Amino acid sequence: MLKLAILGFLHDRPMHGYELRRHLAGLTGHIRPISDGTLYPAIKRLEGDGLLARETEPGSAAAPRHTLHLTPAGRAALLELLRMPEQLDISDENRWFTVLAFLRHLDNPAEQAAVLRRRLAFLSEPASFFYDRDDRDRPLRAEELTDPFRSGILLIARATSEAELAWLNETLAALDNSPRPQGD
Repeated sequence: MLKLAILGFLHDRPMHGYELRRHLAGLTGHIRPISDGTLYPAIKRLEGDGLLARETEPGSAAAPRHTLHLTPAGRAALLELLRMPEQLDISDENRWFTVLAFLRHLDNPAEQAAVLRRRLAFLSEPASFFYDRDDRDRPLRAEELTDPFRSGILLIARATSEAELAWLNETLAALDNSPRPQGD
């Protein structure tokens, strides 16, 4: 997800490493903090792959600043990651939020809708953290649990899923009715 986030932020505009790190921290927050030991090797790999270019600018006080730019290959890689996210990018909530943060970069509403439909299909599958002891195929409902903490997990998961399903359906309806880009 770090690759997607770096490419996504640099799609918006060139940035230097410190600024990029601040944006990444804003996206991932306390859930997945990004250290310099993770970020800068990732930047070097993306540069080595030809997805980023570094431009040196004179520093205002001392050392020169290195600004990172997305290359045409980087733009193409970003769009491909958005068109065809891995299944874990669809099923893992934190990874899904990273995909959503940059899905606007796909210009084609049909491609955006295809990604959202994958998430909708995932959320539509029955799932539960806890199952009935006598019937392993029957997921327990929050109301059936005596453990308030497990009940809380199920209640929160249900409310979150219902809100996301409503948003997905509303957004898909809007995308399905949006004008198609020329050439499609």
